[in-house]
Amino acid sequence: MKKIISTENAPSAIGPYSQAVMAGGFLFISGQLGINPSTGKLEEGIEAQTKRAMENIAAILSSAGIAFDHVVKTTILLADINDFPHVNEVYESFFSNDNFPARATYAVAALPKGALIEIEATAYVGS
Repeated sequence: MKKIISTENAPSAIGPYSQAVMAGGFLFISGQLGINPSTGKLEEGIEAQTKRAMENIAAILSSAGIAFDHVVKTTILLADINDFPHVNEVYESFFSNDNFPARATYAVAALPKGALIEIEATAYVGS
């Protein structure tokens, strides 16, 4: 069985997908852009978009009753691989005690809405 997770504290899906799906003891969070859920607009700059994407993930995690310490894997998509060090600086601040998940980071040709970054996450919630 799966359960759809949704919160108004993160942007609505911009296509035919859910913000997150809980299944088999895991929460699968769809890629989050740096969109402010209050305005529906992208934040300006890579640092601000990274922070907002992570805040959106935090809101979804919270709606499932968990936090970043449950995240086991993330995937980061970048419009420009040269933003990698700027992203790492912001990303790192969301995890405590070096409790970092596994991660893959890719440069892509383009992202929806002209975003600079998209981050997806998988978290363990237990059975």
